Amino acid sequence: MTMVNVTINGKEIQVKRGTTILDAAKSININIPTLCHMYMVDGTSRNCKGTCRICVVEVQGKKALQPSCSVNVSEGMVVKTNSSRAIKARKTVLELLLSDHPKDCLGCEKNQNCELQNLSEILGVGGENFKGELSKYPIEDGNPSIVRDMSKCILCRRCVTACNDVQNVNVLTPVERGFGAVVSTFFDKPLQETKCTYCGQCVAVCPTGALGEKIDYKKIWPLLDDDKKYVMAEIAPAVRVALGEEFGYEPGTLTTGKIVAGLRRLGFNGVYDAEVGADFTIMEEATEFIDRFSKKENLPLITSCCPAWVKFAESKYSENLKYISSCKSPQQMFASIAKNYLSKKINLDRKDMVLVSIMPCIAKKYEAEREEMKVNDSRDVDIVITTRELAKMFKEGGIDLRNIEEESFDSLLGEATGAGAIFGSTGGVMEAAVRTAYEWVTKETMQDVEFRQVRGLEGFKEATIELGKDKVNIAVVSSLKNARIIMEQIKEGNCKYDFVEIMACPGGCIDGGGQPYIKSNRDILIKRMKGLYTEDGNKTIRKSHESEIIKRVYEEFLESPNSHIAHELLHTTYKK
Repeated sequence: MTMVNVTINGKEIQVKRGTTILDAAKSININIPTLCHMYMVDGTSRNCKGTCRICVVEVQGKKALQPSCSVNVSEGMVVKTNSSRAIKARKTVLELLLSDHPKDCLGCEKNQNCELQNLSEILGVGGENFKGELSKYPIEDGNPSIVRDMSKCILCRRCVTACNDVQNVNVLTPVERGFGAVVSTFFDKPLQETKCTYCGQCVAVCPTGALGEKIDYKKIWPLLDDDKKYVMAEIAPAVRVALGEEFGYEPGTLTTGKIVAGLRRLGFNGVYDAEVGADFTIMEEATEFIDRFSKKENLPLITSCCPAWVKFAESKYSENLKYISSCKSPQQMFASIAKNYLSKKINLDRKDMVLVSIMPCIAKKYEAEREEMKVNDSRDVDIVITTRELAKMFKEGGIDLRNIEEESFDSLLGEATGAGAIFGSTGGVMEAAVRTAYEWVTKETMQDVEFRQVRGLEGFKEATIELGKDKVNIAVVSSLKNARIIMEQIKEGNCKYDFVEIMACPGGCIDGGGQPYIKSNRDILIKRMKGLYTEDGNKTIRKSHESEIIKRVYEEFLESPNSHIAHELLHTTYKK
């Protein structure tokens, strides 16, 4: 490993050759502001080749200021990050960006989460030193998940990096030049006419309000005032380890009981655990895998929990949809149980029930609208809101998460298992499925239920497990770029796996497009992941098939996994 000597702001340091000036400065706690640069889940540094020019610094011997995010250090380099020349240049660039930016901060959904806004405060930039015509584009909100307001685009290209390099979906691209330059789709098509998967990774990295999720929480307020409606919520596992960040908690802090209490204070009639839906998913998916594996048919079985992944497969690999599990996602399974089983238990007509799904994912909004998820044109999930939307709703409703006593989920579909908890992290679905499939096939009790080979934030993990006399090759994949690797192997006929978990977002749902904004901060994601495994470890029951709730619903209603009624209510189909 070759090291080089560098001097930054008078401090001599050694760093690896190939390190950017930005990262070298960061190693000694010197912050250089930037808008185009970002770090990814895999720990790599990504940027758009100095697009924004906010991070310029002075390098001795260079006439021009250098963009620190795209220039590597060299032996003997002397850098000054805070010279008056560099600071003045940053302010000028920022003023130019603001001169072509709407002045509606208070009405913007990104208000107080906007990096342009924050940087203006840090650099002391205000007023309008440059005046002129503003770029104006119509707001695009014709799809169920993402709103685009390109009038707020600052051409940092982070969304392009997320869509093309990280996800390999290739929907977004810079178009035009000069004043007309903007990030758009090919032929300027609306997102719903492209192969966008609604994964939301573009939204997660956008520094301004140019990209955001469809805001649906405002629809809930009047429903909570309607005495004729039974408004209930289901809460996904990844939400409970991230929501606290919006209220000053350490990332990864479990706030489950406080969320339950907060929703009841807002007026929700029932508060339920979406992890119960995850337990049903394991019952159905493990049964499906054992059947396919014993017959050696349609392998690998690929998980179906992630709607962005499903849409990706439908768009780009429609000839191989038979490999995807027919199981609905946990969101939709819980909703189906609620509308068809719970409704009878509490003596309600499904038309009087409003199910609000609280998810870390904006693709779940799209999933809930799919025709396959409706019964007689009635949706199972009525409204989907993100973790960020729930935080806004709590704040609007005066709910102080830090000073509210914890409460438990409603008991009719009460506590889920530890297997349901870990669905929120990459590898969690596979681990939960293995716990059940192993015991069903071998008729033996799995003593160590922690399947560590599939844990961690790596985008591609593989392992071999012994299932009775057979060996099963498994893979766990996160990001659609890595999903493409699996699908290309299947297409070419050389896929060696029997069972594959795929999640669209790098790291899984903990890094979903609807989570608190962190720019894919790896340390925060690790804390969220640990929070889910802590919840799993604290559970008395850690295998889906041992849940008394699950057993009861099958005995009273579903009969058995993959029964006719289970298939009717808990399984789905896909389309090209």
